[in-house]
Amino acid sequence: MKITWLGHAAFRLETAKATILIDPFFTGNPGFAGNDLKDAAKGVTHILLTHGHGDHVGDTAQIAKETGAVVLANADLATWLGQHHGLDKLEPGNTGGTISLGGFSTTFVNALHSSAHITSDGVSHSLGNANGLMLHFEDEPSLLHMGDTDIFSDMALINELHRPEIGLVPIGDRFTMGGAVAALACRRFFSFAKVIPCHYGTFPIIDQTADAFVEAMEGDAQNVAVPKSGESVEA
Repeated sequence: MKITWLGHAAFRLETAKATILIDPFFTGNPGFAGNDLKDAAKGVTHILLTHGHGDHVGDTAQIAKETGAVVLANADLATWLGQHHGLDKLEPGNTGGTISLGGFSTTFVNALHSSAHITSDGVSHSLGNANGLMLHFEDEPSLLHMGDTDIFSDMALINELHRPEIGLVPIGDRFTMGGAVAALACRRFFSFAKVIPCHYGTFPIIDQTADAFVEAMEGDAQNVAVPKSGESVEA
């Protein structure tokens, strides 16, 4: 599996049977600067969304229309994407549910966060629950994108049920757990073979580096990879 971090919480996963974008926030994302949207979206078969905030839904509608990718999201967000953006290749689900997508499956797991669309006049429209996404592949390592979340003790159940081998972990603080707490979550509740931090360095009000996370993970058997935006990690 080739995992490319594209800034903020956006990742591109390339496997033998699918090319997946998770939370494709590119336009207006300072962390995506220097990357090319056409390259990021090339050959995409699936778009997976953790929740409805604009810095996660991002360019979903444009990419889905241009590529024909299937979009997976919680039921409220999927309905909104259909009604407001005309998307029809949608796979709605909700917390605890698993959807088979051909070559891999995705389970909606819990995350402690909110999920809404904020209109230009400041009105907030709820878009269901925030989730983490647990991916199981036929011939690739299992992967957990935690979404936006704080630490919570039932992460232990996620690990017991799914045994994720790769963790994509938010560390930026203010809107998610910070680096030290994210490291505690990884060390106490998971046994990842590889961990990639995300949701940092994008905006001035969140942590700008992964240093606190890396320092707190020092000495742990879990392999921490900190790619630059646009760089890839093999797993």
